[in-house]
Amino acid sequence: MAREPVFDVLTGLVRTLFWAQGLRFDIAGQENIPRAGGAVLAVNHTAYLDFMEVGLVGRKSGRNVRYMMKAELEHGIVGWLMKHCKAIGVDRGHGAESRERAVAALRDGEIVVVYPEATISRSFELKEFKSGAARMAIESGAPIVPMVIWGAQRVWTKDMPKNLGRHHFPIHIRIGEPIPAHEPADALTAELRSRMEHLLDQAQQGYDMPEGARWVPARLGGTAPTLEQAAVLEQEELERRRAKRAARDA
Repeated sequence: MAREPVFDVLTGLVRTLFWAQGLRFDIAGQENIPRAGGAVLAVNHTAYLDFMEVGLVGRKSGRNVRYMMKAELEHGIVGWLMKHCKAIGVDRGHGAESRERAVAALRDGEIVVVYPEATISRSFELKEFKSGAARMAIESGAPIVPMVIWGAQRVWTKDMPKNLGRHHFPIHIRIGEPIPAHEPADALTAELRSRMEHLLDQAQQGYDMPEGARWVPARLGGTAPTLEQAAVLEQEELERRRAKRAARDA
């Protein structure tokens, strides 16, 4: 792994934060992260900080992962960090250009992180997947490595207070075998989602989930919104953002 000073410093800070929080990691499937060559790392999305766990998983296999991040963040200190960590800016108005950059990185042998759900799942279930991960894999010829994280939503997620203190939460991470790229993209996306559903079930096994807990899915006895209720909340949030943007533009 080539030296990347900024990435090295950030990794040290993340490890210090996790140590301070007392997080307890249970990782299975680490051997499925390729030590060399390009791969799409597809991850579920339940928390604001789950990208940190993704980065540490990559480092455990001697890799610096490349995140796809909102292009509007490419200014100031965040933009500087993105540049020096080789992050890929995603401009929703120019999606094809962002995908081309990601495909180029994959062909160059990088691991590119993709959240197929696009946004955080308020239900903590897998939402419908976008086909971007599959299309990137097909265009580059790189495999898709499915990965799920369970427990990170207890630290910081949507509609719940932050819990950044020393809490000793367990974090279960399950990584599946690489899926070779194949067409059509819809079939590859469906296979990816099926694999990740299986991994999520594995990650939840043996995890203490109290009945009525807000961070536990409704089907498991928790009080998180169902997928249908979460979709309504997401649409309401989108409409508020649009109205705020329109007011600002006006």
